[in-house]
Amino acid sequence: MCNEKELTDIRSLNLTELTDYVTTELGEPKFRAKQLYEWMHQHLAQDYDEMKNIPKSLKEKLQANCNYHPLKKIDMQVSKIDGTRKYLFELYDGQMVESVWMSYKHGNSVCISSQVGCKMGCRFCASTLDGWVRNLTPSEMLGQIYAIQKDTGERVSNLVVMGTGEPMDNYDNIVKFVRLLSDENGLNISQRNITVSTCGIVPRIKQLAEEDLTITLAISLHAPNQQKRAELMPVANKYEIHELIDACEYYFKKTGRRITFEYSLVGGVNDRDEDAAELGQLIGHLNCHVNLIPVNPIKERDFVSPSMDRAYAFQKKIEKYVNNATIRREMGRDIDGACGQLRKRHSDALKGNN
Repeated sequence: MCNEKELTDIRSLNLTELTDYVTTELGEPKFRAKQLYEWMHQHLAQDYDEMKNIPKSLKEKLQANCNYHPLKKIDMQVSKIDGTRKYLFELYDGQMVESVWMSYKHGNSVCISSQVGCKMGCRFCASTLDGWVRNLTPSEMLGQIYAIQKDTGERVSNLVVMGTGEPMDNYDNIVKFVRLLSDENGLNISQRNITVSTCGIVPRIKQLAEEDLTITLAISLHAPNQQKRAELMPVANKYEIHELIDACEYYFKKTGRRITFEYSLVGGVNDRDEDAAELGQLIGHLNCHVNLIPVNPIKERDFVSPSMDRAYAFQKKIEKYVNNATIRREMGRDIDGACGQLRKRHSDALKGNN
């Protein structure tokens, strides 16, 4: 009997890899690979039994040699305000991850997680409270989108990797995931509609610039200077803020893709006019978009959101320095909106029952 770890993660294989595996390892004709790929990535089959034109003999080989683990929906919260859906999924090993579905006039957007837990330790984030457990595979990241698309019955047109975890800490899997998601033989979501966030792992930003991708890179900046950033984000102690800005300049030079800076507004911490001016001086020379995010309060932290008047004042100030600055529309405010909140609540409940 094969050990789980020895089985092939078939949904993480690209079409070339799958073709080689099907012909070389399973001894099947080449055309079966294309059939399997379409069942997994276009029809979003939940198991081999749904694959109608795959012979029983091949299904038996796949059962014996491959992992095929669609995600299990554990919980879903629906916002009464805007219909945003917050999902909690269980993975094959019992770990849980969160995803969010948001409906806009321009299409449906999904925000997914890239890791179980997070090791970055950002002070305003619930994702890091219970630490890091493991990376997600490409198939587990795809699985969040596939499960949501099956559940809603609507196509996902935009994807944000900004949920639990640090994508650049799971670099190889992220890059493969992006290529699988944008493959014309799969869901075929344009890379220009895919945003990948990072707290600022400089070497990986430079490496990503060489990948020939057309995704949007979002930098979780959250502070106008090194001192404040180090207080909010431990990663700043390893990669100094100006080193990060240099990496952003390199990324734009190599890709021509405008950088997005995510800036969580924390009342009384980084939301003053002086902070806006300092931020503008730091990034004003870049082709960038600033996305201002009133911080989502969590009970384990003492941070609070600024008033909307304060947020608008900050926006007006920063617009003197950059081409585009927006205040992110709040989605799902009446549910466990912050990354990690829903997972933590379920984990705490399970601990309480033990």
